[in-house]
Order: sequence, then structure tokens, then C-alpha cells
Amino acid sequence: MTEELATLKTEGDVSMITFDDGKANVFSLAMSQTIEKLLDEVSEDKGALLLIGRPGMFSAGFDLKVMSSGDGEAVQEMVKGGFKLLRRIYSFPRPVVAACSGHGIALGAFILLCSDYRIGAEGEFIIGANEIRNNMSIPEPILEIAKSRLTKTHWYRAILNAEMYPMSEAIAPGYLDELVKPEKLKEIALGRATDLATLGHPVYQITKELDQEEILKRIDSGINSMP
Repeated sequence: MTEELATLKTEGDVSMITFDDGKANVFSLAMSQTIEKLLDEVSEDKGALLLIGRPGMFSAGFDLKVMSSGDGEAVQEMVKGGFKLLRRIYSFPRPVVAACSGHGIALGAFILLCSDYRIGAEGEFIIGANEIRNNMSIPEPILEIAKSRLTKTHWYRAILNAEMYPMSEAIAPGYLDELVKPEKLKEIALGRATDLATLGHPVYQITKELDQEEILKRIDSGINSMP
């Protein structure tokens, strides 16, 4: 595990958060809290946000060691922290670009669905929500996010059938918007984020809030009903 689970760097008008735990980039409670604290430092009235993982691994989702620990309280705390983070990314007042640097599994795939523009690195990587295949239901907060981003023609395949998509096929279901060479990922993602940073404030935020208003009510209801 790296000393810092996630780091924040500013390049021009883009705030870039890189998450790297040195392994599978799992979203432990510590990872979610670290990113939440970094988001507190990101401007909400100008610029854009760029999220990027480590080469070969965007994120493998929640920490399975905690999931299988038998500690119900720790599991609930981790899951609720992850859902709150997804909600924050989804509703972030400025444009959010995700640079999918490798596998995006479970919560990793939902981070992509929370972002406004998603760029994937070409390679032998997979993206998808495998919860049901792992005997886990998909709770309302992230189900609502998925409904708003996945295409209707892929809904049953992506969610109910828990299909894992090769990176090369992840645009059609709605996980990605663009594929690029791995060595160009950061450069192109930064360029896209720099362009989106020029979108006006507060008109971008107002429009995003209007678009997400009803969805966020249902997301918040789901989170608030958790223990």
C-alpha cells in the first residue's frame, strides 16, 4: 500500500485527484475519506475535476477483506462512505472527467457512471458491475446513478446479468465516452478537462442541478435509510 491513498494536483484550471493504494485501488473507508478531504480543497465555482487511477487499475470496488470480515458495522460504514462519495462526485458543481486507467469493477464502474466524461485506456481491461454475480444486491443509491447513465439497450445485461465488458466494448453500454492509447490517457483527459473547465459558472451548476434533482432525492433517500 502506498503512503498516500490519493493525491491532489492542480494543472491550470484542472484539479486532478489520483487514487493509488499500490494494489487494486479498493475503496476502503480510508480511501473514500481521503478523496472526500481532497474534494474539500477543489474549487466548486471554477475549473474542472479529473479523476485517474493507477496504470492497469482504475478501481476494483469496495475492499473485499472488509466485506468478508464478518464485522457488520465496519461493512456498513465503508459502504455508506462509498455511496456518499459517489453522490458527491455525481453532483459535483463543476465538470468531472474520469480517466479509466485500467479495470473498473463494481464501485469502480459506478465512479465512471458518476463522471461527466469518461476516457478509457485501450488494453485487456474489463469494466462492469458484478455485484449480482457475487450474490450482492445493488442498493438504491447506486442503482439510481446507473439508471441515469447506462443505455436502455444494455440495462439488463449490465446490471441484472452482471455482464463484464471488455474496455473495447464499454462505450455502447454507457460506461465510457472515448478510448485512447494508454500512453496518451493522461494527456487527452487533461485536455478534455481543460476544455470543460471553460464552461460558465453558475450556468453549468444550475443546469446540472435541474437535471439531477429528482435522481438526487432518491439517492439521498436510499443513503439516509441505511443503518
